[in-house]
Formats: sequence, structure tokens, C-alpha cells
Amino acid sequence: MAQHEYDLVVVGAGPGGYVGAIRASQLGLKTAIVEKDKPGGVCLNVGCIPSKALIHQAEVFAHGEELRKLGVKLDYSGFDYKKAHKKSRVAADKLSKGVQFLLKKNNVEYITGSARVTGGNEVTVDGGRKLSSRYIMIATGSQSRELPGFEFDEERVLSSTGILMMTELPQRLVILGAGAIGMEFAHVMNAFGVEVTVVEMLERVLPIEDAEAVEVIAKAFKSRGIKMLTGAKASTLQRADDELKLTVEHDGKTETIACDKLLVAVGRAPSSGGLGLEELGVEIENGFIATGEYYQTAAKNIYAVGDVIQTPLLAHWAMKEAEIAVEHMAGHAVEPRLADDLGPSAVYTVPEIGSFGPTEEQAKERGLAFEKAVFPYRGAGKSVAVEQSEGLVKLLYEPKTHELLAAHVVGANATELIHELLLAKKGELLPQDIATMVHAHPTLSEAVMEAARTAEGWPIHA
Repeated sequence: MAQHEYDLVVVGAGPGGYVGAIRASQLGLKTAIVEKDKPGGVCLNVGCIPSKALIHQAEVFAHGEELRKLGVKLDYSGFDYKKAHKKSRVAADKLSKGVQFLLKKNNVEYITGSARVTGGNEVTVDGGRKLSSRYIMIATGSQSRELPGFEFDEERVLSSTGILMMTELPQRLVILGAGAIGMEFAHVMNAFGVEVTVVEMLERVLPIEDAEAVEVIAKAFKSRGIKMLTGAKASTLQRADDELKLTVEHDGKTETIACDKLLVAVGRAPSSGGLGLEELGVEIENGFIATGEYYQTAAKNIYAVGDVIQTPLLAHWAMKEAEIAVEHMAGHAVEPRLADDLGPSAVYTVPEIGSFGPTEEQAKERGLAFEKAVFPYRGAGKSVAVEQSEGLVKLLYEPKTHELLAAHVVGANATELIHELLLAKKGELLPQDIATMVHAHPTLSEAVMEAARTAEGWPIHA
């Protein structure tokens, strides 16, 4: 067997890349990771982490209204959004440094630079350094998708990166795209007092989430004054000196919306170009790298994980994919590709959505036999006590065996609560197992218990 400098070279230090590199080193593989920017990738530096920090700051700001109800007089005149933005950068920088520490702790060599795969066992870093390796793993992530006519200038027409780096609030913001990214920023900007309009081409916001859960979000957003235009197409954008003018076709009419800034959040594109993969026989379709059961590509010894392959573009999926890939490289017995119904989805609006498995609409389209159990949040005493009673827990289950097929939770802490149900699914537990397990009172998790009891036909608080 040919001798190589490394057992594994990872290209990209985002969630998939750094987790895969650390796990590979733990498994005894001599590992290096190449990153052209900061450790942590898009998610940690200009994605998941800073956006959640801003969501937290927005919620702190919005809670001032609750203090008003208690008679507290608040003076917002000193509010400075730059300080909220700074907190988000502090969180991102702290965790980026933490990733670099973890890589060093686990004996992963960190190499700064742009990489190109120049052979089945070779990666060349800009500057000419060649890295010889038994295996190569591509984890280069994704970038904001750009629309013709709505190109980013990151001053007024923003990508998700641009809005995260923005240090001053606009008076009026239009968001193109009502997926998770668009809706999360709609929540943040509205909480800080920005006039927000969301434009979505499909017939409802959060189109890949369960319709019944989305109704709760849409109602909450409308009550806060967020304008949502669904079934609407943005056709042109005029960039005047003092404002942007967006032309939208909606309900058979043409409407012009003036704003100060436009966020284009219409999805993400895989960052697979310029890596030299196609020359090595790696199949790439629409920018996505084709992979097999353990995330191997058509080129021997080259694997790919995360946003650069056609699986959900979520950091936790990338992390798990990387673990599976490197355990396969190391010769460990490991289950193949992460099953679609075992990976959670999370939307960090207020209220939140946490889910796994098909939506009710998807279950019908697939011809699945199922029944559903729905329990409202307001039936759990704590939701009323903490004034967060909007929401529901929805279970889809097989009619005869009661096997869990899917779960959709919308409400406070939904992105945390979903994991009890996901663990039940993974552990092949049934609703009756959740229904009969004692849950502390009062907790929001009692809504999960009551949904399971509803599936079994004996809810107590409904």
C-alpha cells in the first residue's frame, strides 16, 4: 500500500468538516483540515450562531413590553443596535476560537488556504503545498443563492451574511423568501421595530413545514404587524438613491413596495466549484456532489458531506454525515446514510418549530396510512403560567401498530421538545410509552405527554 502523509485531509472547517476531522483523529486517523476562512464555517461565523444570538437579543428587547404591563416605565432612547450586533459577533468569535482549540486538542493539523483536489489521494493548497492522503473529505458547505436582477451589493441588497454584518437598522425591510432564514430575520427585525414585509412565491410561509404548525407562526407574525405576501412573485427591483422599489405580482395585481434594504433569502447553493472534482470522475448535478451509502463519491477514497451534497442543508445533518463517513473510512461498523425521518428540523422564530418525518401533506402524497393526534400548548399549565400558550404538538402514527411516523411541535422551546419524540422514534418506542411516563409538572413537555395520550385515546387536559 502506498504511503501517504495523512490518513485523511478534510477540505472545509464548517460543522461537517471540523466534526469529521475530530472524530477521525479520535479513531486513530492522522488528519489535517484545510480552511480558507475561519474555523466553524458559515454556520458558526455568519449563520446559525450569530443569528441565534441576535434572536436572543431581539427577545430580550421585546420582553420590555411585558415589563410595561407591570407598570415599569422604560426609556428606549438610548438603544443602540450596534451593541446587539457586537454581542452576536462576540458569540461567533468565541466559538470559532473554541473550534480551533478542539482541533488542536485532538491533534488535527489546521492549514489555512484554498484547496483543490489534484488527485485521488492529493490535495493542493494555494501556495503550492501538496498534501498526500489515503482519504479526502469535501465539506465546503454552501453560499446564499443569488437571483438575477436582485444581485447582492451587501449594502442595500443583502444576503444572510450581509444582514448579519449590518450594524444599523433600516426603517423598512423587505425579505424575499419565507423559508427558515427569511422568517427568522423577519422575527428579529420586527422585534427591533423595523417595518417588515415578507414576499414568498409559494402559497404559504415556511412551505416545507407542516401546514397546521405554520398557521400558528403566521397568526403570531400577523399579530405583530409583519406583512406577509404569499403566492407573490418579485419581478423587478429599482435602485434609486434614497430607496429601493420592488415590483411584486400578487393576487393578479402588480404592487410596488418601497424599502430601505432588501434581504434575498431564497435558498443556498452548494460550494462545489473550483475543487477539481469532475476531472477525477466525481459526479456533480446542479452543484451537488453525488454520494453513496457512506457518503463516498464515484472517485475512490473521496467522500463528501454537508451542504455540498443533496441532503437537508442543516449543520446537524452535516455533523452526523461526517461521523458516518469517517467511521466508514476507519473500518468501523456503522449504519449508512442518515434516514430522513431520524433528522430533526428546527425553525427559531417565536414561536419555534421543531419537527421530524413527513408533514401531514407529504404523508398523504406518499399514500402513507396514518392517524394524527394534536394537543394544544394551552392544555399544559406552564404554557399559560409563562404566557406562551400559542402552539401545539402533532403526532403522525401508523393506525394499527401506533408506530411513530413523524412529529411537529410549534410553540415555546419546540426545538428542544422535539428530541423526546425523536428519541422515542429512534428507540422504537410507542406513544403509550410516552403517555405513561411521568413528566414533571408544570412543564411544557407535558404537552408532548398529552399528545401521546391523545394518540392512545385518553388525554387528560383536553
